[in-house]
Amino acid sequence: MCVCTTRPLLLSAVLLMSWWCVQGLRVDVIPRRPLLKLGERGQVMCQVQDCPTMPSVSWSLLGDRPLTASVSTNRTHSVVTFDPVMMEHEGALLCKVGCGGENRQTKTSVRVYSFPSAPVIRGQDRLRLWVESSLTCQVSEVYPPELLTLTWLRGDAIMQSIVGDPGSNDVQSEYRFTPQDQDSGGILTCRAMLDLQDLPPPNRTRESTAQLNLLYAPVVMVTEDSVLVMAGARLILNCSVEGNPEPSLTWTFRMPHGGAEFKGRGHQLVLDPVSLSESGWYDCEAQNTEGNQTAAVEVKVHAPPTNTSISVSPGEEVVEGQQVTFNCRSEGAPPPTLVLRREGMELQRSDSTSSSLSFSLSSAQLEDSAHYQCESTNQYGSQLVSGSLTVRAHPLQVEVSRPLAAAERGSDLVLFCRASECLNPPTLTWRRKGVEGAVLQRTQQQDWLSKLHLQDLDIQDQGGYTCEALCDSVIRTADTWVEVYSFPSDPVLKDPGPVLLGQETFLSCDVINVFSANQMRIQWLLGNRTLTSESFTFSGSLQNVSSVLQQKVTEEQQLLTCRAGVLTESGDKWRSRTTGIHLQVHYPPRRTSLSVSPGDDVVEGQQVTLTCRSEGVPPATLVLRREGVELKRSNSASSLSFSLSSAQLEDSAHYQCESTNQYGSELVSSSLSVKAPPRNTTVLILPSTVVQEGQNITICCQTVSFPPSAIILKKLTNGTELYSQNGTFLLVNVTARDSGVYQVNVTNDLGYQVKVFSISVTERRTNLPPRLSVVIVSVVCVAAGLAVSALLLDYLRRSRKKGFYQLPQSAPPSA
Repeated sequence: MCVCTTRPLLLSAVLLMSWWCVQGLRVDVIPRRPLLKLGERGQVMCQVQDCPTMPSVSWSLLGDRPLTASVSTNRTHSVVTFDPVMMEHEGALLCKVGCGGENRQTKTSVRVYSFPSAPVIRGQDRLRLWVESSLTCQVSEVYPPELLTLTWLRGDAIMQSIVGDPGSNDVQSEYRFTPQDQDSGGILTCRAMLDLQDLPPPNRTRESTAQLNLLYAPVVMVTEDSVLVMAGARLILNCSVEGNPEPSLTWTFRMPHGGAEFKGRGHQLVLDPVSLSESGWYDCEAQNTEGNQTAAVEVKVHAPPTNTSISVSPGEEVVEGQQVTFNCRSEGAPPPTLVLRREGMELQRSDSTSSSLSFSLSSAQLEDSAHYQCESTNQYGSQLVSGSLTVRAHPLQVEVSRPLAAAERGSDLVLFCRASECLNPPTLTWRRKGVEGAVLQRTQQQDWLSKLHLQDLDIQDQGGYTCEALCDSVIRTADTWVEVYSFPSDPVLKDPGPVLLGQETFLSCDVINVFSANQMRIQWLLGNRTLTSESFTFSGSLQNVSSVLQQKVTEEQQLLTCRAGVLTESGDKWRSRTTGIHLQVHYPPRRTSLSVSPGDDVVEGQQVTLTCRSEGVPPATLVLRREGVELKRSNSASSLSFSLSSAQLEDSAHYQCESTNQYGSELVSSSLSVKAPPRNTTVLILPSTVVQEGQNITICCQTVSFPPSAIILKKLTNGTELYSQNGTFLLVNVTARDSGVYQVNVTNDLGYQVKVFSISVTERRTNLPPRLSVVIVSVVCVAAGLAVSALLLDYLRRSRKKGFYQLPQSAPPSA
């Protein structure tokens, strides 16, 4: 686009001359009341109006004082510069102006001031509670000091105010008061105001604040005077303190036999775990420069019974008639009560003053064979220990093959019972526990062995079995427990079908015709990680067990497993079965990217490849667009490529890659910038290459390039050069010397173009009215600019923000 500018000519000069003839010479000083800051650079201007020639201007200080300042003068004004402003510059200043034969002068009064910094408050860190104290506020290097007011304020209330003395550079105010409790943390403000006329209000007032920091001795408190805590627990003693400066806290323990033991520092003392030996008094001492104070807390440590024991002398196995002594001991606070029992029946009790108990059997009998228990009790709990006493009267022994036998429903099971230490073959009898008088089998074998065969086991066969051995009227028994379980098939896991990543799904795991005397546990696993575990119990019949998992799908590939296991009484796994399923995880497009190769900035004619990639299940549809216009589409693909075999300037644009499937879409974008050297360069000379002396010539140069080109106009005959940002040059009031050969050089980083033309300036023959000439040139330039704008409009529209052509709004270079 070509921008042509013209300037007023003869008519403006005539109007200015007429105005001067009417008004005459005028002189003004700006500012009228100069106010300059000491130490900085200050200026006073003497403005000259209605002087058609170069005026003569002089500056002087009244009183024959030297003018230590620099003066610069041009046709319309003279500026005196004080750098820096000093005290001797204050006073009357005279500006004298001569223009032709006419003289004028004007006088002003220069005032100076200094207000370099805010007030400084001192003494706020030396204030003591209830002691008379003082604060000072000082403003340094101030002038004039007699116009400065220092005011002490607390909030909006004025506490004290003074005015500075003449002849002093510093103004200071002292504020004396006695701090009270409510003053701690309060704010005092010192405000300095320089009441100087013409000084802007924001520069008149400065203020500083001080927070009152009151010093006082410590005041210490503990949260509780007495603490009761259980042994082994975590005990935290808290001590709060007020004081300034911040007091230090020390914890000590009063020893039982005098003296103190250091325990720690700080607001808290932690005893973890606390023991019985740590009962007593603890002191928290606070100390700072203003004094010290101590607070005490009593700690009482209690404990439930511990280390309870029972011993049998001479041993737990004795012969009938032997003396046996039981000893029971325990520890605790307060001292516990001890009770000795035999099979739950109390034999002896101690009082709370003794920590032990003793009980004797003078002659042990067979019926004394039993479990004995020692129970220790106080208000915090109890502890029970037990021991056994066996009175041996006969060596007969009986045992079963195993105390617990497990078998699957429908199978066979054989139970073994063996007797020993009997001179004659014993009688072995099998009974079902819980069924009074029911005899399953009775035998008398020479090998002291009995076998009980259980066939085709069913749930009702589950229970306890007793083997009874009879030898010389002595009966011994041994018990076993039979557990029957049913676990015929693997768990059934239903496929839920496709599930969306990030959403929750429900899965069901079913176990058919299962039974166990103990629990069945169903676990859900994701890979090797357990998600949930659920336990089931049985009421005495076959059951179908079902477990439902509500799972949020967070991974693309997920193997879910349902593991069902029959447990033993101790919780171990007896038998387990598993079923797994791979989830069909779907998700919307993600990780969508758009890459440009070889890069976002290329040279015109270069091959460019745009590649669009994305992930999604099911595979996404990829669409590549340029400025919203579709270039290429790919269905059910993870990538798409589009190539420009020879990039052009109009390929500079924003490109978008959109990835879409049934669950959503994702859009990314990238920009391509195509660079090109100057081309299609044209030069337009207005009004013509042949003009008359005194005319103006406008040279308009247009080009297509990116980045924008620098345009230089050079006269080849003498090497004169002109530079333009917008391609327009103006030759004003040309003469015959301006005739010659000219060259326009259009250059950017990628290349250049040169246009050469000639201009011929002839002697003036006709007098075209100046106003008409301006109109003709302006119309022609505007028409040429509109034509070039139409050619470049398409390029500008496509280049958008980056573009490849710029139109600066600056005036054309002129010569």
